[in-house]
Amino acid sequence: MLGHMKVSCFTFLRNAEMLGYPFIESIRSALPLCDEFIVNVGDSEDNTLELVKAIGSPKIRIIQCQWNERMRTGGYVYGQQKSIAHYNCTGDWAFYLEADEVLHEDDLPAIRAAMEKHLADERVEALVFDYLHFYGNRGTYAWSPAWYRRAPRIIRNTIRSYSPDGLFFLVLAKNKKGRYPRAALANATIYHYGWVRREEQMDEKLKRVGKYWGDKHAKVDYAQIDPQSLRTFTGTHPAVMGDWLPKQTPAVFQADSAHLLTRKEKKNRWAARLEKYFGLELSKKHFRLVKER
Repeated sequence: MLGHMKVSCFTFLRNAEMLGYPFIESIRSALPLCDEFIVNVGDSEDNTLELVKAIGSPKIRIIQCQWNERMRTGGYVYGQQKSIAHYNCTGDWAFYLEADEVLHEDDLPAIRAAMEKHLADERVEALVFDYLHFYGNRGTYAWSPAWYRRAPRIIRNTIRSYSPDGLFFLVLAKNKKGRYPRAALANATIYHYGWVRREEQMDEKLKRVGKYWGDKHAKVDYAQIDPQSLRTFTGTHPAVMGDWLPKQTPAVFQADSAHLLTRKEKKNRWAARLEKYFGLELSKKHFRLVKER
């Protein structure tokens, strides 16, 4: 691969304003890294399209799509919309950001360095990010095996890959079978703010998402969570989030002291103990790390 390394960023959106996504902040956080930013905007009931246009960057290329409302199995409609944006990328790397995921400006040099380092190493099909899942407020994040701690967000754009849903990539190494990508570390963090939006917005989001997965969800109550899974955040937030986040810096989010642990939460507590005592990392992984050269 010769000449300038080209980086494509991409995302897909629908009703992002109404559902409380920090999508403008997400796009702005990645613009310094990319040569183009593909934004697939579905038919919306709010000002999502107008707000993306108002960013005013010549790097942004907007695609408008109609969602298949009959596709209600396994979240595949999200895979379709993610792939539409992905397959319009023309860079060496394709960098996917969900609408509630934001980059910290301090991490941008490390991300670019990782892409440059691995560009010629075709063993590396993806770059994996650490994750901070903020929960309830700006001062709290969730940390347990239930919350994935790393995920690939940059995929090599010269291999056969696809997304069966919005969550991960599969590589078609063989014609009939996909596998998780072989990856290296990006040495950077994704700041995930989905669980910081207002409860009513999250409730509406989950209701709309659920129909594409064939699921029903209980009404959202952020306080109904295992308090042992919450930690205090002591770092800094991305500068672009300054106006989106509440100004005050609260203490750790207070879970309901009377909360009854679910079967899944009990299982995750046991997994957390195993991690602590045996040095394991048991959260879900949609990649396989390659050995550094």
